[in-house]
Amino acid sequence: MSSLALLHDAAAGAASPADFAAARQQMAFTLGFHIVLASIGIGLPALTLIAEGRALRTGDAVYAELARRWMKAAGVLFAVGAVSGTVLSFEMGTLWPNFMDTYGQVFGAAFALEGIAFFIEAIFMGIYLYGWDRLSPRAHFLTGVPVVVAGLLSASFVLTVNSWMNQPRGFKLVDGKVTDVDPLAAMFNPATPVQAVHLILASLMVCGFLVASVYAVALLRDRKAGRDDRYNRLGFAIPFSLGAVCAPLQILVGDWATRFVADNQPIKFAAMEGVEHTQAGVPFRFAVFEVPDMLSLMLKFDTHATLRGLDAFPADVRPPAEVVKTGFEIMIAIGMLLLGLAAWWALTWFLRRRAGGASGGRAALPWQGWFLRAATLAGAAAVIAMEAGWTVTEVGRQPWIVYGVMRTTEAVNPNPGLRYGLYVVLAVYALLTAAMVSVLRRMRHRPAPPVAAAEPETAGAR
Repeated sequence: MSSLALLHDAAAGAASPADFAAARQQMAFTLGFHIVLASIGIGLPALTLIAEGRALRTGDAVYAELARRWMKAAGVLFAVGAVSGTVLSFEMGTLWPNFMDTYGQVFGAAFALEGIAFFIEAIFMGIYLYGWDRLSPRAHFLTGVPVVVAGLLSASFVLTVNSWMNQPRGFKLVDGKVTDVDPLAAMFNPATPVQAVHLILASLMVCGFLVASVYAVALLRDRKAGRDDRYNRLGFAIPFSLGAVCAPLQILVGDWATRFVADNQPIKFAAMEGVEHTQAGVPFRFAVFEVPDMLSLMLKFDTHATLRGLDAFPADVRPPAEVVKTGFEIMIAIGMLLLGLAAWWALTWFLRRRAGGASGGRAALPWQGWFLRAATLAGAAAVIAMEAGWTVTEVGRQPWIVYGVMRTTEAVNPNPGLRYGLYVVLAVYALLTAAMVSVLRRMRHRPAPPVAAAEPETAGAR
C-alpha cells in the first residue's frame, strides 16, 4: 500500500511534494492496517457463531471453548479496529479537506448509517461477552447474531463510499458546486454490488485462512510432540473450511469485478492487464507467460476483439501501470494457490469419507505435515492478496480521488507539515500493534476443556 507514494505530483496545489506524498502514504498505511482488522471483525464473529451453534447442537464443550476464546479475541481486535477506524475518519478531514467540503453531503448518509451499525455491533458484542454463563445457551447464541449482521452492514456502508468514488452518482455539479444530492443514488451506485460482495468474501476468506494458520502451527507442534489435540484440530478445521468455501466463490466474483472494471474504468483495466497499446487479439500476459489472443477471448469471447490500451488515454489520466499490474498479478497468483489448497482439502475429505475414513472423524481430513505448513503460510498469503487487491482498487483510480470528477491533487490539504503527521501515526500504530500482540499472546494459554477426546469425533469431520 505504501506504493501510493509513487503517485505524488509536484503540481499538488499549494502542498509541497513531500507533504503530498506523506498524505498518500499515511492514508495508504492506515487503510492497509484497518482493512485487516475489519476483515477479522467480519469473519471472527461468524466463526464464533458456527462453533457455538455446533456446541448447542452436539453438546460438545470443545466447540463452546473455541467460541468463547474466538469472541474474546474478536473483542480485543474490535477495540483496536475502533481506534484505527476513528483515525481514518479524522484523516478524511485533515488530509483531504477539499474532498470532504465538496462531496461530504453526497456520501455523508452512508457514514451515518455505518456509525449506527457500528454502535449496534459494539453493544451486542458487549452483551455476548458478558452473557457467557449468565444467559441461556440459546439466548446467548442469539445475542451474537446482531454482531455478525451489524458487522456486515457496517463494512457495506463504508464500501458504498469507496464504490461511489469509483462510480460517482447522486449529484450534479453546477459551477463547481454540488446540487441535487440523492444519497440513495450515491450509495447504490453501479459499483456497490460487485465491490461489496468482493470485499465481504475476501474478508471471510482472509479471516478463515488467518485463524486456521494459527492452529496449523499448533498442530505441527502437536505432531512433533506426538500429541493429538482435538481442540486444535477443530480450531483449524472450522476456519479453514470457511476459507476453502469462499475461495472458489471469490474467483467467480473476481471475474465479475474484472469485467465491471473493463466496462466502466477501461484505463484501470488496461493498467491491470498491462495492455500498452490498443489492438485486436490482445494476448494474456502473466509474469513471464503470454498466451496469444487469450485476453480478448476471455473478456469478449472473441479472439479478434479490440481492447483499448493505455495509449488510448491522455498521459495525465493514466495510473501507474506497473504498480497496478503487479498488485493484480499478486492477488491472482495467491488466489489461485489458495484455491488449489482448498481443492486439495475438499478432495481429500471427499475421497476419504467415501472410503469410510469418516468413521474416526480425524482420518477424513488431510493432516500431513506439508499440508499444515502450506496452511500456515496461507494466512499471511491471504492478507497479502487482500492488500494487493486494495492497491489495485485505489491506485488504479489515480489520478482521481473521485473518478473523472476530482483529482487527488485538488483534494489534498494545502497546509504545510503533513509529513509530521505521518511520523506520529507510524509511532502510535507501532505502540498499538505491540499492545495488541501482547494481549493476544497472553490470551493464547487455555485451561483444558472439560470434555476431551473421549467424545465422538464424527461431528468434527462434517
